[in-house]
Amino acid sequence: MEFNRRNFLSKLSSLAGTFTAGAILTPALASNLEKAFEKIAHLPAEASITDETFWYQIKMAYTVSATHLNLNNGGVSPAPKVVQDVVERYNQISNEMPSHYMWRLVDNGKKIVREKLAQLAGCSPESIAINRNSSEALETVIFGLRLKAGDEVILTKQDYPNMINAWKQRAHRDGIVLKWLDFQFPIDDKQEIIRTFKNAFTPKTKIVHLTHMINWCGQLMPAKEIIAEAHSRGIEVVLDAAHTFGQFDFKIPDLDCDYLGTSLHKWLCAPFGTGMLYVKKEKIKNLYPLFAAPDPEEDDIRKFEHLGTRSSAIEQAIAQAVDFHLMIGAERKQKRLYYLKNYWVERVKDLPRIKFFTPMSENLSGAICLCSIEGFKAKELARHLDNKYRIHTVGIEWENLHGIRVTPNVYTVTDDLDRLVLAIKEIITELEQKG
Repeated sequence: MEFNRRNFLSKLSSLAGTFTAGAILTPALASNLEKAFEKIAHLPAEASITDETFWYQIKMAYTVSATHLNLNNGGVSPAPKVVQDVVERYNQISNEMPSHYMWRLVDNGKKIVREKLAQLAGCSPESIAINRNSSEALETVIFGLRLKAGDEVILTKQDYPNMINAWKQRAHRDGIVLKWLDFQFPIDDKQEIIRTFKNAFTPKTKIVHLTHMINWCGQLMPAKEIIAEAHSRGIEVVLDAAHTFGQFDFKIPDLDCDYLGTSLHKWLCAPFGTGMLYVKKEKIKNLYPLFAAPDPEEDDIRKFEHLGTRSSAIEQAIAQAVDFHLMIGAERKQKRLYYLKNYWVERVKDLPRIKFFTPMSENLSGAICLCSIEGFKAKELARHLDNKYRIHTVGIEWENLHGIRVTPNVYTVTDDLDRLVLAIKEIITELEQKG
């Protein structure tokens, strides 16, 4: 997708100078950000990922706490100030006369938002529906598929709970058969994962529910290969891309999944409560909408957007989140996030008592990492980091996975991760001294 970074930065600088609602930064900080981009403009992505001066300027585009370190961006990420400001601007306009401004004017901008998302995803706007989160997008598919008693669905015990519960409800209601795969992560051989799925396929298998990146531990699943194996047997694939869209540089059609759901308020840093559903154009007609539409069998992607009244302001601000993402650059962002994971892991991986549930190779992981420290239960360790060190993580206790999940984002700098490293070293030292 073509994106003129220089024009975007110049626009941000001029907006900052007038202090309008669309301002991203103060004039000085906007100027510093533009200079930082000029410095790295000629460099390949690999050369810029370690430039902490540049990434510090990215951090200044956010309004995150300077004292309480947020390393749980995998739950929900903060939005940069430009996105926050647009939400406030459209919300104020809408409140002047909601039925006029929100429904007749602001909501008309959805066409442009859809087009921006489609360009980022590398697909047609007619395959993109805007909704509120991954769960809503994926449950639209799960409850809309035309399955009958005896049809098999392949999924894993490490999938997201909302999706697991949705499939259990379909099994309870319709008599479909759920076949569970159970993985012991980390897995460094993607062929092992592919074989496990292949061996589970039978003539009755109709659907594979595949989590692109396991949210608990950051294991990246070989989606393209699994999808190809499924399609060769006439099996459709539902892809949970909650943690890959916006974190990894890929185009949806290259994966060839039939259906995809993602949350835009995670790695794209769009407003809270924004998500996206992708359906292959030829699949739209036979997929029932979760919320009733005038014609449930029409082939228009908009039939999945009959959600009732919701905030047009947050939907409009998705466009600014896409622009901010492109300003950084998708490849640069992906490589930086992987670098941040490795930065702190390399400094603690040889310490006693520590164990990792995340593969370290670049083709199987990204920003998310799960680790445990012997002597602490997961949630106790998360509380200890929060209470003593003001470092926010999340304790994970889920199928074969136990530890704290650490998820930095583009506004995280290495000084932040040095705090985490120091905390882990102190905790382990204290445990060792106690014997």
